[in-house]
Amino acid sequence: MSNATWDGALVRTWIERRLRAARLDQAAADKRGYEAQDDYDKAAAEEWVCRTLQSADCADDQAAFAKRLKELIAQEDYAATSIYDDPRFQRHVRGQLRQLAKMTKANEGFDKTLRYQ
Repeated sequence: MSNATWDGALVRTWIERRLRAARLDQAAADKRGYEAQDDYDKAAAEEWVCRTLQSADCADDQAAFAKRLKELIAQEDYAATSIYDDPRFQRHVRGQLRQLAKMTKANEGFDKTLRYQ
């Protein structure tokens, strides 16, 4: 567990940068074609998670952010268009959400904006 104080601005910056990176990852996977469909769906899942959390007004409070992540993990379905494989996309979204929940609980990793942990 990190001793650092929760930094909502850092979390919002992380979400914003990961959202941009996910869009670039999708474009790169799309250019690679059929063999990169899983990469595309994984990047689309990260974009969905970041877009959803970007619009949520809970990043300033660690407990509220963790609660929002739990609500999203409990969701039955995640609507998205232009993906290749719905079950794979759903699995990637849940994986992204679980990873973010771990980061939130430990209050670690939000300073790493270049690549997803």
